[in-house]
Amino acid sequence: MSSKAVKVSALVYAIVFLTILILAYTGNLPTQLDFIPYLDKIGHVILYAIATYLGHSLFGYRRLRNGIPIFPLLFAIFTIVEEVVQGFSPNRTLDAIDLVMSLFGIGLGYQLAENGNKRRS
Repeated sequence: MSSKAVKVSALVYAIVFLTILILAYTGNLPTQLDFIPYLDKIGHVILYAIATYLGHSLFGYRRLRNGIPIFPLLFAIFTIVEEVVQGFSPNRTLDAIDLVMSLFGIGLGYQLAENGNKRRS
């Protein structure tokens, strides 16, 4: 994916991601989603994998001196904090399985981005 395509995709996806967060915190997620068992868990994996794939690509696959990839690390920290904050929200619940699925999605997105980067090299 070209640099411009990554930037545009990341921007659009960030808007979608933030919209979903706002809808969730205000209790306005569509109730139709409740009819499919575990859809929220699958959604965590998919949403966080795409975000990590785009973010890691956008950050140019950069790493800290010790080799830890910057975007996945920052996004994992954000994810942990955001999940804890849910425990204080009247419209959200703190859920360890959601956190595990989100972190799994981050790992998946990172791996997919790395695999794509290796193919281009």
